[in-house]
Amino acid sequence: MDNQPYQSFQQPQQMPPQPQMPGGQPMNPVPTTRLVPVEPKGAGNKNLIWMILTIIAGLVAVTFIALFIWMFSKWDTAQKTVDSQVNLAVANAVNEKTEELESQFIEREKEPYQTFAGPADYGELSFEYPKTWSVYEAKDATTGGDYEAYLNPGKVYPVGTNTINALRVIIKDQSYESFVSNYENNVKNGKLAVNVRLINGENANLYSGELPSSKLTGIAAVFKIRDKVAILQTDAMIFEEDYQKILDSVRYNQ
Repeated sequence: MDNQPYQSFQQPQQMPPQPQMPGGQPMNPVPTTRLVPVEPKGAGNKNLIWMILTIIAGLVAVTFIALFIWMFSKWDTAQKTVDSQVNLAVANAVNEKTEELESQFIEREKEPYQTFAGPADYGELSFEYPKTWSVYEAKDATTGGDYEAYLNPGKVYPVGTNTINALRVIIKDQSYESFVSNYENNVKNGKLAVNVRLINGENANLYSGELPSSKLTGIAAVFKIRDKVAILQTDAMIFEEDYQKILDSVRYNQ
């Protein structure tokens, strides 16, 4: 080996300590460098576009919600209207069916019809009437004079000029011509209308409207029986259907 002397290495010089302030802070701190991020080109435009799209989406959402609420309100109103109309139609149908059944029941209760028979000396006037009607004979004409009978559903009301009963049966010991003049005056005044109707195969005058010597509005059939005059009168138009059936069944002897 070569006896060369080892090269001496110099120790690195140490930096002299920096003077420090009281409290251990260096007198001249080394400034530190802060890195500020730099936005890439075009980032501002992207943010603006994103903001515009967000606003548009918000407006669309608000419009959709408002439209949904409006349509729901319209649908709810229409649904309530339809339900109301359906309920009304059902109620009307029920009422009509109930009235129809009640009418059918009332008609069935009238059967079988009863036979009314007047005095034999006065032509033996007869007709069929509902069994649910009551009969009150006010004057029987057993000793002559006028004959009067009254019929009404349930019970006969007290006899009077303006008392309403379903049927009045009157046979007057009076000539037809003199009695009819009372009705003819009301015909001339327009208070009564007159028509001719067949009763027992014979012509009879049928007066409808304001009846003479009363405030009643009804119908009166006036016709001859022998030397007398017969009047069959209903005191109210609500009995017209039954009244016409009774006239169809009238029979008498001349």
